[in-house]
Amino acid sequence: MSVADYGRVFATLRAGCSEDWAAYTHHRFVAGLCDGTLPRGGFVKYLVQDYVFLVHFARAWSLGVVKAETLDEMKICARTVDALVNHEMALHVKTCAAEGIDEEALFTAKEDVANLAYTRYVMDAGLQGDFLDLIAALAPCCFGYGEIGLRLADEAAVDTPYADWIKTYADADYQQVMVGIGQMFDAAVIRRLGADFAATPRWAALQKRFTTATQLEAGFWDMGLRAA
Repeated sequence: MSVADYGRVFATLRAGCSEDWAAYTHHRFVAGLCDGTLPRGGFVKYLVQDYVFLVHFARAWSLGVVKAETLDEMKICARTVDALVNHEMALHVKTCAAEGIDEEALFTAKEDVANLAYTRYVMDAGLQGDFLDLIAALAPCCFGYGEIGLRLADEAAVDTPYADWIKTYADADYQQVMVGIGQMFDAAVIRRLGADFAATPRWAALQKRFTTATQLEAGFWDMGLRAA
């Protein structure tokens, strides 16, 4: 099975909340994507809300350009905004169009409470904190979907109706974007905190950011199941 490798910082943060990470990446919603048992209604509700989420997520990555201290950090944040707006969101538009939901309806959809909690948490992390606070809050979504995509590409049922979703996140292009973000995150943390970053006083706060966002990711899956 393919194993996601998105850098030292991510691996350390993931290990720092291993139970929450497992609850997120092996959630019952994810299992339903894998074996095809997830009710279609729950998946469509999730896609609509995830489209709204990605709008805010793209704005948060745009904030990363403002908070960045190096040209490489700016470039990675800008490329990620492009990947979100011009590529990942296209899957949602295509799938929802088949369900009779057009892009205007997606963009103007009412946000679920779980969506509001997550997106505003990420934006607050960026507005209140610095570049590291922002990326630590953004990281669980990016790397988690990459990790899930790789695993499900190996484990999913041949006839799962969610093969396109899985392919999006297992795809080499998405994985390459994640590797680039992981390298940038490593460099950003080491540049600011040093190579022994986990031993610094700042690390506990970054771990808390990452852990909270991971818990909010699991809550996002819960939202989809409630609609199923």
